[in-house]
Amino acid sequence: MFLQLLTLASLVLLPLLFFFVFKASLQPNPKTSNNTKLPKSYPIIGSFITLYKNHERRLPWFTDLLRSSPSNTFTLHHSMGRHFVVTANPTVVQHILKTHFPIYEKGNTFRTTLTDLLGDGIFNADGDNWKFQRQVSSHEFNTKSLRKFVEQVVDTELSDRLIPILSARATNNSILDFQDILQRFAFDNICRIAFGYDPAYLLPSLPEAKFAVAFDDAVQISSDRFSSLPPVWKLKRVLGIGSEKRLRAAVSEVREFANTIVREKKRELSETKALESLDLLSRFLGSGHSDEKFVTDIVISFTLAGRDTTSAALTWFFWLLSQNPHVEDEILKEISGTAESESAAGGYDEVKEMVYTHAALCESMRLYPPVAADSKQATKDDVLPDGTKVKKGMTVTYHVYAMGRMEEIWGEDWAEYRPERWLQREESGAHKWKFVGRDSFSYPVFQAGPRICLGKEMAFLQMKRVVSAVLKRFKVVPVEREGGAQPEFVAYLTAKMKGGFPVTIVERA
Repeated sequence: MFLQLLTLASLVLLPLLFFFVFKASLQPNPKTSNNTKLPKSYPIIGSFITLYKNHERRLPWFTDLLRSSPSNTFTLHHSMGRHFVVTANPTVVQHILKTHFPIYEKGNTFRTTLTDLLGDGIFNADGDNWKFQRQVSSHEFNTKSLRKFVEQVVDTELSDRLIPILSARATNNSILDFQDILQRFAFDNICRIAFGYDPAYLLPSLPEAKFAVAFDDAVQISSDRFSSLPPVWKLKRVLGIGSEKRLRAAVSEVREFANTIVREKKRELSETKALESLDLLSRFLGSGHSDEKFVTDIVISFTLAGRDTTSAALTWFFWLLSQNPHVEDEILKEISGTAESESAAGGYDEVKEMVYTHAALCESMRLYPPVAADSKQATKDDVLPDGTKVKKGMTVTYHVYAMGRMEEIWGEDWAEYRPERWLQREESGAHKWKFVGRDSFSYPVFQAGPRICLGKEMAFLQMKRVVSAVLKRFKVVPVEREGGAQPEFVAYLTAKMKGGFPVTIVERA
């Protein structure tokens, strides 16, 4: 009876909604292809029409809007009275992520939208729950754990799986999707170091894992909720139709996989009095939180962080190298100078000394950040440093993608891929580089303030190790796309290269 009433309500309300949308669409809307002015706002539906029209190109569109604002900040009326702020201003970023951190949370809107996938995991948590998860997780990122991660996990995955696969593809000159390969590599790594579990996803046969397919679907559909009208996706979820039906099936598959890892770890802990070393999952289970759903939420959050972010960063990095051969040459010189032998190439100590490669990765993530934007919700009224008023319940989004393209931050040559902007020559040696970092509020790729990414150093170590091992033996050559088109950067919860990254592998002489 309840579902019948909801269906009847949808038959009445949705046509009314579409009537307002249609009526508004007949009014003159501003052109948005090259327009730097804010779109018009209408009663009830706000700027939803223009937002919807620009959904596929929202990253460059928002970047244009931010550039046109004197403060690099603007406010939009989404729909149903919901207003939100978007900024590319480092001073505002510092305000919400550090100075006024206590009043800017993930918030109810974010948590509700992602709760089906992330539950109460660390990336969907606030308050004491977030503090607890961060405190327990922090023990996994000390120097001893990082060395173990590189020398036991990453090196093994490279020598036993990634390098042999690339070597075989170089021999038969076949095409492979390098984005898929890097995701498999990162997935194996995060599962082994964080959960003590090897999914063996990166194998020569490249097995199709139901979990991986379901995880991609769940991330994409969950992300799309942010662009939809809340009453629409919530009604679809209640009725179990359309994308929400697919999301329910995908999340079920993801949670079953995560539950399997948790149950296996519980069994292992019950049968072994003392483990050789504690992984992240063991620490959480040993902290007194044995509730299976809560621990499963944690597994899913760390899988998202470990699998999708580093693989996205490396995908775009290798593409940029193909477009900038002089940068690849400089990295090869650095690899030759830091690696004494092939077996030692890029080990923990050597990788830490790869300054130019570090800069090249930072520069790549400036242009193609693994997380294109992030939002916080105000718990009370506030005024941002640039004078923008924020009402309680409004979200403030700092646009990482746009910030990497701001002339005010990076200068007139912001569009150039130039690792040297992160470097300066050391006084002691004319040919030795010194890394010069940017403040995390101008470059919030790893967030900033109390929520700054715990896995930042681990991510850099893993990426530099991959770069060193791959480039020392192979050249990654992108397959030309139809019509010579450039690859498209798409952003869900994390970023991807649309359609994958088809390449051929050439073995170096």
